[in-house]
Amino acid sequence: MVTELQKKLEQVAAVQAKLAGRVVERPVDSGSVRVVAAVDVSYRKNLARAALVLCTFPDCEVLGSKTAVVDVTFPYIPTYFFLRETRPVLMVLRGEEFDVLLIEGHGRAHPRGYGLASHIGLLVGRPTIGVAKGPLRGAPEGSFRRMGKAYVSVGHLIDLESAVRIIEPLLEGGYPKPLRLADRLSKRETL
Repeated sequence: MVTELQKKLEQVAAVQAKLAGRVVERPVDSGSVRVVAAVDVSYRKNLARAALVLCTFPDCEVLGSKTAVVDVTFPYIPTYFFLRETRPVLMVLRGEEFDVLLIEGHGRAHPRGYGLASHIGLLVGRPTIGVAKGPLRGAPEGSFRRMGKAYVSVGHLIDLESAVRIIEPLLEGGYPKPLRLADRLSKRETL
């Protein structure tokens, strides 16, 4: 018997597959990138805490940071992560300027070719790179590149080769420094 939640998730999956067709992959000149933004979200009970870190590129000098705390409105369901994280991510991004956005989550490296990084990229209209700590089962072949401890994929308005060129100088200890800082900030008050 199909539950109401399963029906809704099937509908969402169909929308994800359709939106995947709107993702644009194109080269980005890393020489034109001055500011990289990184966002991560952590959870405590019924609260989501999104953290944003803005860094210079390529040397990753911290320009600023902030957090936003919102109520959790959707449970964690694998491959439907974007339903849980979109609201806190958009809250923390509001009013910020940057050239490229790094999202802790997948983009094209998603079974339906449309993860959190693609969704946020479509919504904010900026080059967006998905960075995750592991691949998803069923991700399309060639949709990600492993770099150190990170799995990098296209979010939106960037191609995989450009994403790799932007992530490479930001790696510190095998993971992009801006995301490491955002992760730390999402779990406490200061960097």
